[in-house]
Amino acid sequence: MEIIGYIASILIGVLLGLIGGGGSILTVPVLVYLFDVLPVTATAYSLFIVGTTSIVGSITYFKKGLVNIKTAVVFGIPSIFAVFLTRKYILPAIPDSLFTLAEFEVTKDIFLMILFAVLMVVAAYTMLKGKKSDTKPDAEPQKFNYPMILLEGSFVGVLTGLVGAGGGFLIIPALVLFSKLPMKEAVGTSLVIIAAKSLIGFTGELGNASLDWTFLITLTSLSIVGIFIGSYLTKFINSDKLKPAFGVFVLLMGIYILFKEIWF
Repeated sequence: MEIIGYIASILIGVLLGLIGGGGSILTVPVLVYLFDVLPVTATAYSLFIVGTTSIVGSITYFKKGLVNIKTAVVFGIPSIFAVFLTRKYILPAIPDSLFTLAEFEVTKDIFLMILFAVLMVVAAYTMLKGKKSDTKPDAEPQKFNYPMILLEGSFVGVLTGLVGAGGGFLIIPALVLFSKLPMKEAVGTSLVIIAAKSLIGFTGELGNASLDWTFLITLTSLSIVGIFIGSYLTKFINSDKLKPAFGVFVLLMGIYILFKEIWF
């Protein structure tokens, strides 16, 4: 299972390189089900892996001028604060046993995995729905809907802090709708936001848990290798056709996690 896990770590990077996001949604399931890492620790590891790989993934967008720094700052600040506070204070405050329902005990770990599964289903829906915003004219002047950006940024930050996923499928539509960014620029900007909030959120975990740095750096390195493979494969594979297929996979994975955590 560990060998499969290492291969899956490369796949996470490949997907990031191919479709500009989405691969991070697999990080926690890979850690929990293939490496037997506890869910709370897995979400911490995921923040580091997602943050580091997003930095590498954003380099290409920086070179092409597809990163809007002002938007990254405006959206990123509330998100960064939210994810840091969630990892540092909110997550440790959640009791190990939440409640019992018909002899089924809902623990902290089960709650996090169920929340993650729901997130996967929502992410799958976003991928399957497709992106109609590609036709948005690039010349449209940028306008900021500050209340919605602050609200969305904070919400994504809390969600990232709880489940360790980057939340690109939430950030990108928000940047298009509330910041009026073209789609490609929204993807590049989202990677910068994801990198910043994930890595800063990870620092909130440093005093709360003992981390296996050798293991963590190994998986991160494999994921980075996957990014370069994925970037190369974009010359031969249409990412728009790949995303719906990946969406179906994420949907099935989310349903599997729900059944596993609730009924098994």
